[in-house]
Amino acid sequence: MTTLLEKAVVSVEKPLKEAMFDCRMCGQCILHSTGLTCPMRCPKNLRNGPCGGVRADGKCEVYPDKPCVWVQAWERSRQLPVYREHMFHVNAPVDWRLQGSSSWINLVTGRDRATPRGWQAAHGPSA
Repeated sequence: MTTLLEKAVVSVEKPLKEAMFDCRMCGQCILHSTGLTCPMRCPKNLRNGPCGGVRADGKCEVYPDKPCVWVQAWERSRQLPVYREHMFHVNAPVDWRLQGSSSWINLVTGRDRATPRGWQAAHGPSA
């Protein structure tokens, strides 16, 4: 159930993040981990790097006229030294029940950290 506070926060958060980051309001924001690039812009909704179909010129395999979101995320993450290593974190699958909700409120309440049963994140580059 959405509270009045949540509606008010979303009414500010949504237009702000859409304008600045082309945000899709998944409710589990990881912009800081992806060079301030919204991974939900990926047509395959991937939260953990490119699908393997990124073209040699860095374009998306689904929309060849657009840059791959993950190529952009990698390049931009190199410019954010504080969060640079976050690109190596494996992110939990999206909880689609949170779509359209405030990631700011979800962060404070911890709703954005719920993961599917049996799922455990591995952090750092693979060995």
